[in-house]
Amino acid sequence: MTAEAPPFWWRQHDWRAYLLYPVSAVYGAVARSRMDMARPPEAGIPVLCIGNLTVGGAGKTPMAIAMAKAARKLGHKPGFLTRGHGRGLTHPRLADPKSDTAWHSGDEALLLAANAPTAVATNRKAGVELLIGEGCDFAIMDDGFQSVRLRYDFALIVVDAHRGIGNGHVIPGGPLRAPLKAQIRRASAIVTMGQGNAADPIIRQASRAGKPVHSADVRVINPRKFAGRRFFAFAGIGNPQKFFDTLEACGGQVVAVREFGDHHAYSDPEITEMARAAGNASLELITTEKDAARFVNGNTAATKFLSMLDVLKIDAEFDPPELAERIVTETVENFRLRRFSA
Repeated sequence: MTAEAPPFWWRQHDWRAYLLYPVSAVYGAVARSRMDMARPPEAGIPVLCIGNLTVGGAGKTPMAIAMAKAARKLGHKPGFLTRGHGRGLTHPRLADPKSDTAWHSGDEALLLAANAPTAVATNRKAGVELLIGEGCDFAIMDDGFQSVRLRYDFALIVVDAHRGIGNGHVIPGGPLRAPLKAQIRRASAIVTMGQGNAADPIIRQASRAGKPVHSADVRVINPRKFAGRRFFAFAGIGNPQKFFDTLEACGGQVVAVREFGDHHAYSDPEITEMARAAGNASLELITTEKDAARFVNGNTAATKFLSMLDVLKIDAEFDPPELAERIVTETVENFRLRRFSA
């Protein structure tokens, strides 16, 4: 979803959510039926799916990267599988961070490809075969939980602890991708990301369903470098305010901001306007890793603009620290049991 989510999705449900309820009910019924009736193809290697319950950012990408590090620590060769949201090329391919732009592979794919082989494919079966061809023996699927286009051995659902599931309604009346109970039923475990209590209702429902609930947090890499500096901050992600708040928590002064829709493709006029606005106010430009990826290997204007940017880099930390390795191990065991029973 490239457009910015309506603000009422993230507030207490009101007349707009109720007005859209009949459409949400139909959308939810179709989504639930698709999940229940899916007969996804098998993968020849273990598949860990990192998903979320809602549209918008919840922290899936840093979670996926952390899982790849854990898999590598356990002796596996992990690879990522992603749809490549926003890409222009439609055929299955391996992302190349040295030459691809976001148009080729999508912004998230470029971030993932800097950490492990990354297959970009709507056809998830074709994508996992590309990873196997690269010698990968463990696949981490970034999203794909609701579409169920490939059988996964473990579904880890990431929930933003600050925003939770918003008003709790299904698209278009709210941010849920499918009815909550249908999603919880298919989850292997829930992990809350960040600080806050908005995920408490999900925790209670998951606990009643017998699903393990874990916690993780975002860690800023080298946060001291931002302290005391004045920034023009911009972002085109699911929740730009989360980025602005994180920057201020590091001691940076967010003097001016510019928000764009998720996966926004920046135009040359927008680049020029932001550079001029920051320069006129004597501010430093800063953005997220996902936004910065949209300028990588770009035209002259994009390359020059990228050289002007500071980037807030983050990773995921688990509580307890060995949680990621436990999930990787369980995914592998589930795969072995499935193969044995087949």
